[in-house]
Amino acid sequence: MIISKSEKANKKLNNPESKANPGYKLTSLGLIPEEWEVKSLSELGNFSKGKGILKEQLSEYGLPCIRYGEIYTSQDFVIKEFKSFIPVEVAKESKEIQTGDILFAGSGETLEEIGKAVAYTGNEKAYAGGDVIILSVKEKVKAEYISYTLESEILKRQKRRLGQGHSVVHIYPRDLETLKILLPPLLERNKIVNLLSTWDKAILTLSSLITQKELRKKWLMQQLLTGKKRLKGFGGDWKEYSYDKILKVVKRTSEFNEDHLYNLISVRRRSGGIFLREALYGHQILVKDLRIAKEGDFLFSKMQIVHGASCLVTKQFSDTFISGSYIAVIAKNTETLNMEYFNWASKLLYFYHQTYISSYGVHIEKMTFDFDSFLSLKIKLPKKDEQIAIVKVLQSANKEIQLLKSKLEKLKKQKKGLMQVLLTGKVRVKNVVY
Repeated sequence: MIISKSEKANKKLNNPESKANPGYKLTSLGLIPEEWEVKSLSELGNFSKGKGILKEQLSEYGLPCIRYGEIYTSQDFVIKEFKSFIPVEVAKESKEIQTGDILFAGSGETLEEIGKAVAYTGNEKAYAGGDVIILSVKEKVKAEYISYTLESEILKRQKRRLGQGHSVVHIYPRDLETLKILLPPLLERNKIVNLLSTWDKAILTLSSLITQKELRKKWLMQQLLTGKKRLKGFGGDWKEYSYDKILKVVKRTSEFNEDHLYNLISVRRRSGGIFLREALYGHQILVKDLRIAKEGDFLFSKMQIVHGASCLVTKQFSDTFISGSYIAVIAKNTETLNMEYFNWASKLLYFYHQTYISSYGVHIEKMTFDFDSFLSLKIKLPKKDEQIAIVKVLQSANKEIQLLKSKLEKLKKQKKGLMQVLLTGKVRVKNVVY
């Protein structure tokens, strides 16, 4: 629980912007509680850099290590598990990290990534690769607290200023030394860490559950969409069809209007779904070859299909526009093919392989879809009622995952909100004794 000394005092205390706010002092980082300090990272410890560890030096087993990219792609606040390992021979030439070290990403593609930090609180021998900056804390400051406060908005603003002016942004130890953090007394500091750690544990637990549910959905897809597992009440052999027997191309054109606002959609790679790319007036569009997409259309991206860029148009995106680089199809006979079933089947590796062998080009990023070749390939289908039953099972599994993801986002927002008030002293932890 978080509360000030009393409910009445809380309303006044939680507004440190007020000049009449007792118990606060003005510092270079703004108004903070009188008992708090402002310290630069150079006062907290010493900086050093990781060494080497190239991608080709990684191994499936060995000693744990962390590379700079993993700090902003797969780690969050505290290293909970290592993703990479190196042989003993490579470790001898690398930089060992110690319990309580803070690890910074020295490079990044965006200002948000630059200088992201994680704390190492484990006890096993581990190593840091090049472009990882290490802060070895000498004071009795919990590494978790430093990691949390480095991701607060006050610190993010400082890091953004340091990394400005570069396409691939770099940050250096001499820059990080100048960063200033707010340091409450030890007891309050530890209470803040314990509180935020509670949210972290809930986030980790829910994230693990989502991963399990995702794996279960993939298993269901593989079993149900191939006939390896049948739903109760269904039997009989599936029938094989070539795609040209079940799919029909649709081209819905409209008179082009220079003053009309066109909502243009695109399809993400890896069956990632449809998104609104942009809205442009006709006079802003260079290539005028636009077609209307309707709910129930299935779209193939001719240039990106080898990366899994295909998807069913949902109600949300009906009556939007696609360019000529897309092929839209519907079922020739809805008694033979349910398009929602086809959409699920398009996410299987088997379907990915079919689109790949139906494409041509010298480089995967420049391959083009030969739709006529694809139409000659085949798919096995159950009867319509079984297709619909399978869709319902998979939709139910997907809905469960989406609800869990929504809950996860709420937890993350709650934690972010707590960080902004606890790490700035705007809200104080209950029963703090000095």
